[in-house]
Amino acid sequence: MSDAEIDPVSLEILRNQLESVAAEMGHVLIRGAYSPNIKERQDCSTALFDAGGRMVAQAEHIPVHLGAMPDAVAVVLEKDPKPGDVFVVNDPFAGGTHLPDVTLVSPIAPDGEVVGFAVSRAHHADVGGSAPGSMPPGAREIYEEGLRLPAVRLVDGGEPNEAVRELILANVRTPDEREADLRAQRAANARAEERVGELLDEHGATLSDAFDAVIDYSRERVEDEITDLPDGTYRADDVLEGDGVTDADVPVAVTVTVDGAAIGVDFAGTADQVEGNLNAPFSVAKSAVYFVVRAVTDPDIPPNHGCYEPVSVSAPAGSLLDPRPPAAVVGGNVETSQRVTDVTLAALAEAVPEEIPAGGQGTMNNLIIGDRAGEFTYYETIAGGFGGRPSRDGMDGVQVGMTNTLNTPVEALETAYPLRVERYALRPSSGGAGRYRGGLGLERTVTVETDATVSLLTERRRTAPRGLAGGEDGATGENLIDGEAVPPKASIDVAAGTSVSILTPGGGGHGDPAERDPDAVERDRRDGKVEAGRENALGDDEPKASEGRVGENED
Repeated sequence: MSDAEIDPVSLEILRNQLESVAAEMGHVLIRGAYSPNIKERQDCSTALFDAGGRMVAQAEHIPVHLGAMPDAVAVVLEKDPKPGDVFVVNDPFAGGTHLPDVTLVSPIAPDGEVVGFAVSRAHHADVGGSAPGSMPPGAREIYEEGLRLPAVRLVDGGEPNEAVRELILANVRTPDEREADLRAQRAANARAEERVGELLDEHGATLSDAFDAVIDYSRERVEDEITDLPDGTYRADDVLEGDGVTDADVPVAVTVTVDGAAIGVDFAGTADQVEGNLNAPFSVAKSAVYFVVRAVTDPDIPPNHGCYEPVSVSAPAGSLLDPRPPAAVVGGNVETSQRVTDVTLAALAEAVPEEIPAGGQGTMNNLIIGDRAGEFTYYETIAGGFGGRPSRDGMDGVQVGMTNTLNTPVEALETAYPLRVERYALRPSSGGAGRYRGGLGLERTVTVETDATVSLLTERRRTAPRGLAGGEDGATGENLIDGEAVPPKASIDVAAGTSVSILTPGGGGHGDPAERDPDAVERDRRDGKVEAGRENALGDDEPKASEGRVGENED
């Protein structure tokens, strides 16, 4: 049966069934995980691929994970995968993103023939390296960042590969937690095979036709959306605030060309790869671009391989966005990806100003606290302000851009770690003034109750999130240890009783502040969202959202 014979109703049913399998994988992974980073923050992603390595369905998880997943499957395909295998990979130069993101790829073969692949990717709180949490801000080589795994069989033909398992667990600080989280990933992939087997029983050969049909459907819809964008060439640039080794700004530049039903995105003019860890594997750069294209077209288009086909991405070899080994890359995944998002959105603001928000916080505010004895490792990305939109205020205290995690609830954090949360609140007046104000950043202060190492990978501490269309910039962020400012990227050994405060950036404002609705100004004052004398800066009738999955493509 050809894909042309699948009627629209049947296709919609099959598409939703495939997406439900990917979503159920995510539920299994989150419920089965042991670490708060996966169980509470849900820093993980799941997807289904066809036998040729094309993504056919994904759960709505982490953008930087999902857009880069196809490269991991492509690497596994080179290894001649067989039914019953489970491959593990985290090598950023061979299918991974950064070392803490561990990916499991399993052939799906309910009847003995491989019909697709189940993929789960999860951020593990420690994979070894020179600092607890495996995100050392001053790393100069990938070898400092943890255990590097090319695509190898964790399970071989249904039999666990004990040598690989032992190798992994011998090189991490929290082996019991790592083993439990890997089991949860294996369970998620196994659930996918079970559910796809049920779909094969229900639909037979129509299922493989549906793989082609859903990809074609998404590609055609994305092409239609791109065709509606004005043809032209659009440019933007920005900087990263040092690479963790020096404080020198690191340029990121983009040229976006819209030509009919295709978009080309070229990062010529971006810095060469740097000595520090802000280098981003090319798969990460592509992932950021794919996310932006989804955000400016129609986010409701089913996300799969078809969405990527009309988009071409290029970056100079050996540059910040296509580095060569042994470059350090852990910050590239979490921070450089955010700047790629920012500049690509800024470029497209020239083409479709009515669709693009002002700059969001533009950082994940990575905070890692752990002890060198391996008793615990805490990792968190902390929410901040979303940029003001062309017709609405920005959102307060949300994750933006390439991350889409929850926060760690205070109760869970204090139960799992020797940490005490002293303050967790919105930052008044941190959003940029505008007709529509930027969202507020957050303040999160914790006391470390044991000797530990604190690592910080943050941005937007000296370059503010940009306002748009006359709106003012959002407030920059700040990192404090015992009340003293510390650099955006730092690793510091602290004694028990030390307080660590992260003040996250606010979003930029959109439009002339003088045009702000007086009722909104009064609401700002009434709700305490603005400091005295700054009444034109803020205002929002949306609920405070310090938790929840929110991306740039909301609304």
